[in-house]
Amino acid sequence: MKRIQIFVVMALALTLSVSYSLSAQSQSFKLGQWAEIHNAILKELNRSYVDSLPVDRIMRAGVDAMLEELDPYTVYVPEEENEDFQMLISKTYGGIGAIIHKKKDENVVINEPYAGSPAQKYGLVCGDEIIAIDGVLTKGLETKESSDRMKGKPGTTVVFRIKKVRTGDTLDIPVVRERIHFPDIEYAGMLDDTTGYILQSGFTDNVSAEMRAKFIDLKKQGMKRLVLDLRGNGGGLMNEAVSIVSLFVPKGSLVVTSKGNAPESYREYRTSAEPVDTEIPIIVMIDSGSASSSEIVAGALQDMDRAVIMGKRSYGKGLVQSIRPVPYSGQIKVTTAKYYTPSGRCVQAIDYSSRNEDGSVGHIPDSLTREFRTASGRVVRDGGGITPDVDVDFKDYSRLVYSLVLGGVLDQYVIDYCRRHESIPAVDDFHFSDADFEDFIAFAKTQDFDYRSSAKTYFDQMKKELKKDGLDEAMSGELKALEKALEMDKERFIRLKKDEIVPFIEEELATRYWFQEAGVRIRLRYDDQLKKALAAPLPF
Repeated sequence: MKRIQIFVVMALALTLSVSYSLSAQSQSFKLGQWAEIHNAILKELNRSYVDSLPVDRIMRAGVDAMLEELDPYTVYVPEEENEDFQMLISKTYGGIGAIIHKKKDENVVINEPYAGSPAQKYGLVCGDEIIAIDGVLTKGLETKESSDRMKGKPGTTVVFRIKKVRTGDTLDIPVVRERIHFPDIEYAGMLDDTTGYILQSGFTDNVSAEMRAKFIDLKKQGMKRLVLDLRGNGGGLMNEAVSIVSLFVPKGSLVVTSKGNAPESYREYRTSAEPVDTEIPIIVMIDSGSASSSEIVAGALQDMDRAVIMGKRSYGKGLVQSIRPVPYSGQIKVTTAKYYTPSGRCVQAIDYSSRNEDGSVGHIPDSLTREFRTASGRVVRDGGGITPDVDVDFKDYSRLVYSLVLGGVLDQYVIDYCRRHESIPAVDDFHFSDADFEDFIAFAKTQDFDYRSSAKTYFDQMKKELKKDGLDEAMSGELKALEKALEMDKERFIRLKKDEIVPFIEEELATRYWFQEAGVRIRLRYDDQLKKALAAPLPF
């Protein structure tokens, strides 16, 4: 009987091996077949197409379309886009360290200089107009062209012709470019006598070292609990996520596992350094904008019962990307694996491997998610991001506020305000007064933006649908009455939403006069979600 069992096992193994081999051969055959077809089509187009063949454009379109069929994170980066790509993943570039504002047929305007940047060192402030960059007038340039001319190798000089915002003087100002790095730790400070707060916006090189330093400094200030704010943090380097978790858990702890088709994609990531604190209570704040490495940190600390996760469910990106070289100095960022938290769950929420008939993809239904257990036996689930231990609602802003922000009205007002005010009070003393708000209303009334309420927007759509159905005339009386009730002039609507608008203006002004950390401090002043989280009872 034992010999028969051995024979069956060997036969099964041989069958699986042959099947895998045939499958691999079939895949290779299909790739070769399509490569031949692709080349034949290109040759025929090049030979007989009616017009000159735009080779670069159609080939790039073909590559992009092919990769889009896989997932949004697998992308081709040609040589000419390498610099922008590196800036995107490292948040580092050579330049002057300022955000610019550009309207068509107008000069470039300094919108937001960064603290410690060349822009600040050389006296550029919000509202300063850049008339020319190295002798090239900016009026005729697009925003990207202007930005590209301002960038360059650190140590090189760029000459700006500047019209100063308050004096109107025109000056030529040479500025030496530096290596500009947008910090991942946007702010670290004490919320009260015992609560430390760290706002982290990314996972680029050495953020874990910066996190360690900030944490130690907060402990010296009397911190007894930590809030790690990962809301809106889209992720970055996995090794930095592992290193941040290592600050708070014992050495040798499993943080994340990656698994893909290729054998080399399997890897266990464990903490390799001694922690700085394994006892201090930690609250990790997440939301729908928390993705990838943010979810590794939140998921690992949740699985180990090391932190309480608060906020709203995270994005659900459980995919790992690797960067590979391709011919002619290009690169491909390709999804090579999925990652799994210590409990064994993958947080990936969208199933890119299964397409609908129209090519769209959908979220994994909650009914198909599976249960896993934390170190203490609490239930957590896969397939839908990180679900917080404590769900905390956030403030939902009106359509008007989004319109003011996205339409550039607030930006324009802030620039105009900076032209007319040389300074504002220190951050803790700065409040946008009632008189200031009247000033904003007067400005906003001159601007063109969509100030309809959400209800009015839905009403306008409903009228169109009723007309399609032939019911508009039959309901004309009711429609007119409802439309009258929903009508609201620009000024009235702005006044109604004062409490939503003022925090945005205060934050933007504080950022322009006192730089980015000041803006964060103003934001914390109005952060109701954070206040609710701090007041919530801990579940364990």
